[in-house]
Amino acid sequence: MTDDLFSNLPPAAPATTPSVPERDVYTPSRLNREARTLLERGFPSLWIEGEISNLSRPSSGHWYFSIKDESAQLRCAMFRQRNLLARFTPKDGLRVQLRGRISLYEARGDYQFLADHIEEAGEGALRRRFELLKTKLAAEGLFATERKKPLPKIPRRIGVITSPTGAAIRDVLHILQRRFCSIPVLIYPVAVQGTAAAAQIAAAIRVASARAECDVLILARGGGSLEDLWSFNEEIVARAVAACSIPIVSGVGHEVDFTIADFVADVRAPTPSGAAELVVPDCNEWLRHVALLSRRLSGTMQRTLTRRDDRLVWLQRRLGQLHPGVELRQRAQRLDELEQRLARALRHHLRHRAALVTELSAHLRHASPMVKLAAAKGRLNVASAAIGAALRTQLESLHRRLAVAAGTLDAISPLATLQRGYAIVNDAQGRVVADARCVNVGDEIEARLASGRLRARVEQTFPSDETNSGP
Repeated sequence: MTDDLFSNLPPAAPATTPSVPERDVYTPSRLNREARTLLERGFPSLWIEGEISNLSRPSSGHWYFSIKDESAQLRCAMFRQRNLLARFTPKDGLRVQLRGRISLYEARGDYQFLADHIEEAGEGALRRRFELLKTKLAAEGLFATERKKPLPKIPRRIGVITSPTGAAIRDVLHILQRRFCSIPVLIYPVAVQGTAAAAQIAAAIRVASARAECDVLILARGGGSLEDLWSFNEEIVARAVAACSIPIVSGVGHEVDFTIADFVADVRAPTPSGAAELVVPDCNEWLRHVALLSRRLSGTMQRTLTRRDDRLVWLQRRLGQLHPGVELRQRAQRLDELEQRLARALRHHLRHRAALVTELSAHLRHASPMVKLAAAKGRLNVASAAIGAALRTQLESLHRRLAVAAGTLDAISPLATLQRGYAIVNDAQGRVVADARCVNVGDEIEARLASGRLRARVEQTFPSDETNSGP
């Protein structure tokens, strides 16, 4: 280093110099300037650590102070355009780390350190640990997007891993109560600061994953310094988050704070309150959706009943236009079939709609206050009663029309003729005998009476002309 510092000095005069040598005389300004050049070129940008003393902040905005340790001190300067980027205000006695370069103040010949970055000594070490662990875990793929688990739309239970006495748990519970009060919350109490905090947080995550009591976990803590949030930067916590089988939302610190747990978690929220808003939907949106489904159900049922009523009217008109007899029997059978299909369709439709109403009512009871639930139940009962009354009215109308059709059919039925003393005669092959010439003497015949049957043998036939002429 000594050779480098003096490499730019002029060479020494040769031994054979004249008796009156030419002197290279330095002025203080020149010497200080060349010394500054040697210092700035000889030392790269470097870090130093020490305790601040003799801090001065003149109106120019520059900072002038000394950095000292147990046995030496060094004058330092940090100009305004650089100290505006500092994240804290220095004071005497504070231990800091500085990044900058060695220089020399030519006007006074003072050896000094020109700082372009300043941070508290403890924070600097932590930040280096933070960056090293972040690089390591990123290389292992713990931050990869493809390993992130999706959040459930409506969790059955929410787990919160945080301090039970901190402000974060109050904020989380307030947001959950306001957005979806019916979802239960399970708190896993842990310390969120201190030497034992990281182990407690990791253990709580493992317990929650093993028990599988919750559908989603919130890892929460309020804001603080890097040291305050360091528990969430420990490797044990990061690996516990990565191994957890339950989706985890990290809500640690403020929006500007980032921890290792944020990168490993499935979702990162800017604050604990933001994490609570991410894990549950807004119940008011769900209530509006249920109301929309109720209106759609009512409209669908009304349109279905109207179509069924129109079809019944059409069937009734068609039935009135048909001729009695064979057509009436066919249409009566068709009417029975339609009635059965209609009844089955109505029962199926009502069972389907009743199941849907029951499901919607269960959701409504689960998500809405009791007063709204009672009102909705009352409206459902009124609608069910109206549907039952309409169904009974339609069925009674169908039964009346069926009775009229059955009476008409009975009036023209051959069985009514038998009741008046007539009989239907069939030959041995079962054909109806309408003419005496269709049978021969000795043939067996069968007569169907109003009550029972007679089997006889033909002894004599009387054609139509003989019958009319008499004996």
